[in-house]
Amino acid sequence: MRVVGLDIGDKRIGVAISDLTRTLARPVGVLRPSGLDVDALDVVAHEIARLAAEDDGVSGIVVGLPRRLDGSPTDMTPRVEQFARRLESKTSLPVALQDERLSSWEAESRLALRDKNWRSRKAKLDAAAAAVILQDYLDSRA
Repeated sequence: MRVVGLDIGDKRIGVAISDLTRTLARPVGVLRPSGLDVDALDVVAHEIARLAAEDDGVSGIVVGLPRRLDGSPTDMTPRVEQFARRLESKTSLPVALQDERLSSWEAESRLALRDKNWRSRKAKLDAAAAAVILQDYLDSRA
């Protein structure tokens, strides 16, 4: 079964998914809930249920954990940890936290190689960052 990757933000949540062999991650899209503390849990749970209903299903979730470059927590770290716990409870799927340091920078660098339009890249950035986070997780378990 596949694994879903999430890049959690206050305004946007990037979504990625692995292949069936858990070798490659690919971006799926960007969710735009009203807010992390408003309806984000329901919006994300609905998207995961949609992906789980596909033929290959979903067996787990990886959530990017924000950290400063020195590894210390950011203001967002405890909020994402709480969100991950609530998501695990709501979906009954195991949720793993994966360090997301520099994932947005790496995603932006990769997108810039193929797409010179900044606005176009910005629209894809959160999903691409989710794919980077998920790929790091998959590679660490290979």
